[in-house]
Amino acid sequence: MRWTRRLRLCTAGLVTASALFALPTAQAAEPRTGQLTDLVNPFIGTENEGNTYPGAAVPFGMVQLSPDTGHNTGYDYSQNHIRGFSLVHLSGVGCGIGGDLPVLPTVGDVTRTDYAQYQAEFSHDSEQASPGYYKAGLKTGIDAELTATARTGVQRYTFPATDKANVLLNAGQSLHKTLSTKVEILDNRTVRTAITGSGFCRATKPYTVYTITRFDRPFTTSGTWNGDTVIEGSTESVSTGRNGAFVRFDTTKDRTVEATTALSYVDAGGAAGNLRSEGGRSFDAVRGDARRAWEDRLDDVRARGGSDSLRRTFYSSLYRSFLAPNIGSDADGRYTGWDLKIHRAQGFTYYQNWSLWDTYRTQTQLLSLLAPREARDMAISVIRIDEDGGWLPKWGYGTVETNIMTGDPVTPFLTNAYQQGLLKGYEARAYRALKKNADGVPPAASPAVGREANREYIANGFAPYIKGRPHTKKGDSDYDQGASTTLEYALSDAMLGEMARDLGHDADAARYIARSRNYRTLYDGSTGFFRARDAAGAFTGPADPAKSEGFHEGTSWQYQWLVPQDLPGMVDLIGGKQAANDRLDSFFAYDQLLKDPAKTAREVWVDGPYAYYNADKYNPQNEPDLIAPYTYLSTGQPWKTTDVVHAALTLFTDAPTGMTGNDDLGTMSAWNVLSSIGIFPVQPGYDTWGLSTPVFERVDLTLDRRYYPRGELTVTAPGTSDGDRYIRSVHVDGSPYGRTYVTTEALRGLRSLAFTVASKPSDWGTSAEAAPPVLK
Repeated sequence: MRWTRRLRLCTAGLVTASALFALPTAQAAEPRTGQLTDLVNPFIGTENEGNTYPGAAVPFGMVQLSPDTGHNTGYDYSQNHIRGFSLVHLSGVGCGIGGDLPVLPTVGDVTRTDYAQYQAEFSHDSEQASPGYYKAGLKTGIDAELTATARTGVQRYTFPATDKANVLLNAGQSLHKTLSTKVEILDNRTVRTAITGSGFCRATKPYTVYTITRFDRPFTTSGTWNGDTVIEGSTESVSTGRNGAFVRFDTTKDRTVEATTALSYVDAGGAAGNLRSEGGRSFDAVRGDARRAWEDRLDDVRARGGSDSLRRTFYSSLYRSFLAPNIGSDADGRYTGWDLKIHRAQGFTYYQNWSLWDTYRTQTQLLSLLAPREARDMAISVIRIDEDGGWLPKWGYGTVETNIMTGDPVTPFLTNAYQQGLLKGYEARAYRALKKNADGVPPAASPAVGREANREYIANGFAPYIKGRPHTKKGDSDYDQGASTTLEYALSDAMLGEMARDLGHDADAARYIARSRNYRTLYDGSTGFFRARDAAGAFTGPADPAKSEGFHEGTSWQYQWLVPQDLPGMVDLIGGKQAANDRLDSFFAYDQLLKDPAKTAREVWVDGPYAYYNADKYNPQNEPDLIAPYTYLSTGQPWKTTDVVHAALTLFTDAPTGMTGNDDLGTMSAWNVLSSIGIFPVQPGYDTWGLSTPVFERVDLTLDRRYYPRGELTVTAPGTSDGDRYIRSVHVDGSPYGRTYVTTEALRGLRSLAFTVASKPSDWGTSAEAAPPVLK
């Protein structure tokens, strides 16, 4: 923690009461002046497949204690029953994972063991959530409150007066497939579990989590269940099916029960150690610390101007950007590596949960800017995955590789860390792992698929699209998405080539940069678009780019702009800047957008949260298009970037449906944050930040002086609004600036980035020299 944070923590400690943010139908406590946590609405994205969760967590915490309502990823605002409050959730994922150890307070006899049967009804009128805190009033008369530390979840249940106040700890049901569980009641205050499960989309490799729950007072009786059989007095149960424990309290005099549950991915001793390290405090003390941790984190970005709704949406997105990756090491530094052996992190915190296909485009860069110390540890953790498990990850959950999604997202993730100055002392180790990944394929015994189509890609310049090819390993296959895989490999080659050149590996650099032009092998001159090629090299799939095949969660229309390393080369392929701008205008429905931006975004661009295919329009709800609006920066019409970006920003709202598709561990939220500030990573994996008009009149960023010597950056745009949204001029530290981008190196030396806005487009940024660089 840096010194500026410590000073703010002391100030924040003077105020401890939480002001809860709730939806219009819920009860909200009176907000406090100046507290940024009051602007966060954790319910945003909990409906219409945003797949966020409203429960309690601290920044990057191992534990995310949150209600599960029956949705496959946990919580859905449209549902009105809670099955339990479980320990593990990933914000915005598209497949079920986590949901381990759902705990639910009940009253009366324990007769049912399936949480779909004993679930409790609730109303949003009695539900509240704010950073680090959640509360729900159950129709059973019980109030449930949740808060968290990094490695523990803390619960407070207020029961009606009864001698049968129960807490059910369900080890055998979760959001994923549960393979085996063990439940032990150690004494009259303590319950321990071990839960082995598997599954994330199509992944099947198992992993185990260990928990220990300590109550603040003795229970009067307890028992376990196995299947449908409840055995009062039993202290242990082992099962491959439904399995759990219940504990009972007499609340006729003291109606409140508190419990702390610690989590470990290492072993039972790790969970016990985490409980000793972070447990033993009252609910209110933990809740206050969690709120201060979030206030301290959000306080690094001070936005001024804009409507109340805009600020709530912005800070809610900033909040979600800091929910993952998650701490994976215990309080003693031990963690389970991808070789399933126990290791110890020395000098860094080990992190896990890597949705890299998503996050490498936005959230990775945001964390590099606003949380560089944590981002450094995250990058080191990824390097350790290679060193422990033998290969770099693609989509990692906990201790296992799921192989979900395609391409090579880990390369721009790590090259971004290098370009942002986060890998000092680890450059050689990172490069060694990246080169192995870029030039080879994991051995058959490895669970990783890596760059699965690398042999064909290196030999022929493209990854073939082979429809129906049997998968050799669980998860997705690069051969199923040969066209987009080729584009992703080429992007990664460009980023690795730049790193290789910096490190003095000139021959490698030349080879990777040459391979980064492999996007050209997909260009079909007869259609003017990229197309998949089969194993023989022939173009395959429908010629209509809106109906193309071999593009992962998208079409040729949407993937054609994923050439950030060489946009001028791509523009030349399709006929020059005028042809490119015409195609971009069609893609964004630009004429309609100018007449009604919000309507165009909702009715022309968006067609359901999972409508990825059969489209010739921009899809702001999914990752392949995230940098597409910034293409205009390279075609001489930068004002159109602002038009498109500001239209897309209208999709983020202060409501449960206010998320554009799955948030994917903060990816979409980070897009909102960066685009709202006016700086965006247009070449993911490199150090280039594209510029567009900020939506706030002023944003003050507090930056870590270890990485940004100035320690602060102020972005201003006086008078910015829907009407005055075009950049007339830009000044950096008072000097005129004509380029449409800045570099990380430039940001390190800046104190101010000042935009002057106008009601009509200007010639700012329109020269060829103003465009982001070609990587060559």
